[in-house]
This record gives sequence, structure tokens and C-alpha cells, in this order.
Amino acid sequence: MPVITCVEDLRLLAKKRVPKAFYDYADSGSYTESTYRANTEDLAALKLRQRVAINVDHRSTRTTMVGQDVTMPVAIAPTGLTGMQWANGEMLGAIAAEKFGIPFTLSTMSICSIEDVASVTTKPFWFQLYVMRDRGFVKEMIQRAKNAKCSALVLTLDLQILGQRHKDIRNGMSVPPKLTLANILDLATKPAWALRALTGRKTFGNLVGHVKGGDGILTLSQWTASQFDPTLNWDDVAWIKKEWGGKLVLKGILDVEDARLAVAAGADAIVVSNHGGRQLDGAMSSIQALPAIVDAVGHQTEVWFDGGIRTGQDILKATALGAKGSMIGRAFLYGLGAMGEEGVTKMLEILYKELDVSMALTGTKDIREVGRHNLVGLK
Repeated sequence: MPVITCVEDLRLLAKKRVPKAFYDYADSGSYTESTYRANTEDLAALKLRQRVAINVDHRSTRTTMVGQDVTMPVAIAPTGLTGMQWANGEMLGAIAAEKFGIPFTLSTMSICSIEDVASVTTKPFWFQLYVMRDRGFVKEMIQRAKNAKCSALVLTLDLQILGQRHKDIRNGMSVPPKLTLANILDLATKPAWALRALTGRKTFGNLVGHVKGGDGILTLSQWTASQFDPTLNWDDVAWIKKEWGGKLVLKGILDVEDARLAVAAGADAIVVSNHGGRQLDGAMSSIQALPAIVDAVGHQTEVWFDGGIRTGQDILKATALGAKGSMIGRAFLYGLGAMGEEGVTKMLEILYKELDVSMALTGTKDIREVGRHNLVGLK
């Protein structure tokens, strides 16, 4: 067992163990990747305010997200093709999250289906929805999420059109990987991944049975590529809210005007996010956008943060700027790709410990007391 001290250790291990096409799919941004880099760089630039001689015994990181008790203000973000990082990865991630006491969000574009995840969990998880041209599919997904007793629907708004990711094109990224010479040689160096893949799910689980013409991965991929809907608008959000009828989280908000529209649409929470730098390259980082959105609508709905979290200190910084919760995507995939369920648990333990220690060293006993006073130069 390698010594794991931080999320970066898990990333390096995942890079060794996951086929290059799938590792790069998870660890890339669009075009020049400037926004992808800015997400982590701008978080790192924020400095925590050290305090001393304050009683910080009996600390608590517990809080709630849309009324759900959580061990720390963190949820696992929806990530596509998770089951290609580690066989049946969505199921393993959901199990680890439930044991740890945080929410797990299943992506529409998951390898394991809604029903797969429901079969291995005992508490409600969340489901992330993409709005497709085929509104019948959207309605079907909402009903399946209801049947699985999902406790929140996370509607992603910033993927009407796909931003180009150069690494995916260079790698010939597909499911399963294209059998190019480079991919064959790469797979030959990762026999453990290949053996696990033989027993795991191998297609888009939520799409099987819906697309006319077959359930093969090529057919489903082609259907999906044609289905992202550039006509998506706030009327569609209102329709989805009515169809769902439960807690609705709107993800992909980066602008104050959009945040106000999201509140008007009845969002129970909004996620300040630029899709991990995978969509509009050149957009501002999520942490840069967060304070203005909190100031504008934080008194009306829960504002969450997504983008660039690699440490517990990052969670603390986002919380200090007003986020009531944070979503983690890449850190989750690094843990999963490195060691499966055990790696996800290790990742959560690392973030929790870093958050707890950092709270203590800023003189804070309760996560709900964290604010801008915990950052240097802010009040």
C-alpha cells in the first residue's frame, strides 16, 4: 500500500492505474485550459487568517445541505463515465459517500444506472439531470429518480453545447477505448484495470433501453452527442421543477444576473460552477465568482461552490466566502481511480482532517461560524 498523505498523492496513483484516455478525460479542461487552471490557482491565492490562544476543543464540521445532515459541507459532484475510472465506480462512490455521511450525486452520463446505485445504498442520493432535446427522455429520468427515492435533483445548465477538450480528441476518447496502437500499449501496462473492467458495467446505464436502434456504446454515444439542447431556457427549468416536485439544485451559475434568475425559478440551492473549466475557457474561476453571487442571493437560497477543490483548506476558503456547501468532482475521481471505494474513503478522510485542523488553526470551533473574517484582508 503506498503512503497517501494528500489528494495529490491519489491523483498521481490514479494517473498510473487508469488508462490514459479516461484519466485525461477526468483531468482536463477545454481549449487552453486557462479556466481549469484558474480554479485551483485562485483558491491557492486566498490566505487563511491564523489565530492563537482560542479554545478550539470539541470542533464540529457538521451542517446541512438542502435540509440534509452532512458530516462536512461537501457533496460528491456528478461526473460522467465514472465507472471507467474503476469498474462500477458510481456504485462504489455512492457506498463510500453514504458511509462517510455526505451526499452522492449520480450523473445522467454515468456507467452505472440510477437503479444500480439504488441497489447498493440505503439512504437517498441525488441525481443530476441534463436537458436533452428528447423531453420524453428527460421526463423518464425524472420519474426514475423519483422511483429511486432520490432526495434532490441537480440540474446542470452549462452544457447546452460541448466545449472542446483537446486531450479527448488526441486520445480518441471513447467507451470502450478505441483500439489504437497507443491505447493498446497503454492498456497492456494496466492489467488490473483491464481485469476489473471485464466484470463491470460497460455502457451508459441510464440510456440503455431508451435509444431506438440498439444499446451499444457507439449508438448511445452518437445519440447523446446529438441530444444536448442549445434551446434550453428558464421555461424548461420551470417545467422540470414542476415535473420533479422536490428539492431542485441548479448547477453552472457563474453570473449574478443568472443567480437572480435561478432564485426566481425556485432553486433550493445554486452551485457556483464553470463545469470544472471544461466548458467556457476564459471564464472566471468559480471562487472569483462566488462572493458577488453570495452577496446577491445568499439570503434567498443556499449558494454552493464547485471548482478546484483539492484540500480541506479549499473547502474552508469557499465556506468563508459564503458557500453553504461544496461539491467535489476531480478529487473524487482521483481517489476512485487510485484505489476504488477505499480511495474515495481515503480522499474524504484527507479532506475532513485538513478541514478540521485548519478550522482549529484559524480559531474556529464550528463550521457554521466560518466567515470572511477567516481570510486575510477580508471582513
